[in-house]
Amino acid sequence: MNHRPRKRFGQNFLHDPVVIGRIVTAIHPTSGERLVEIGPGQGAITLPLLEAAGSLTVIELDRDLVGPLQALCAAAGELTIHNADALRFDFCTLSGGEQLRVIGNLPYNISTPLLFHLLDQHQCIRDMHFMLQKEVVERMAASPGSGQYGRLSVMLQYRCRVTPLFTIGAGAFNPPPRVESAFVRLEPYEQPLAEVHDAGVFARLVSQAFSQRRKTLRNALRELLDVTEIEAAGINPAARAETLGVEDFAALANRVVGKPARGVLPGQAD
Repeated sequence: MNHRPRKRFGQNFLHDPVVIGRIVTAIHPTSGERLVEIGPGQGAITLPLLEAAGSLTVIELDRDLVGPLQALCAAAGELTIHNADALRFDFCTLSGGEQLRVIGNLPYNISTPLLFHLLDQHQCIRDMHFMLQKEVVERMAASPGSGQYGRLSVMLQYRCRVTPLFTIGAGAFNPPPRVESAFVRLEPYEQPLAEVHDAGVFARLVSQAFSQRRKTLRNALRELLDVTEIEAAGINPAARAETLGVEDFAALANRVVGKPARGVLPGQAD
């Protein structure tokens, strides 16, 4: 396609045939699956996915790519294009009662909010395969105690299994990004990793705990829980957020839900 990548859309088009082959092999698309690609761009993986599955739905924000994509894939299978913003798109409307397989080369500038948007619709998603900034994938898969472990790690691992697959050099894209990329698989759990009584409270507590990483839980969570309440959840108040597992955050959040109201939680004020 004769299309100049647009910075405002965060476009970095994949072109390396070896990388494309590895991606399609990792996804392993089969006929009859409900595949959804976010940001197909110039169709580098769109065409092989469509040829393998027979049908494919894509979400593309750049209207100038819609016509060329239709022309490229005209003989490959049934391609449905939604010229829409993936951050506002209701993916569950595409499921038809079946679970979706979501794929994409996500623009780095919207990757985190888009991941959270998709996790809000996890009930209709079987798995997700994404190309992301390598640093983001490392944070997604990080374990407690590591330097990369943080809010993103906890919130994603609470909802799904995170499996980094392989790294992708900048030269595989046009234009080359300034960072390395990585390909990752996300598989939503049928039930979250830990029992959480209120998902909103859980999200706010995790955010508050990591808002200042060097603070102990005693100080970071003082607006939500006192020392006695943290200890009642089986957690050391002198610990820092980066040392806690998903189950620990769930236990703390459930203490907040179970206690008498004490003012307004951070983020709830009008």
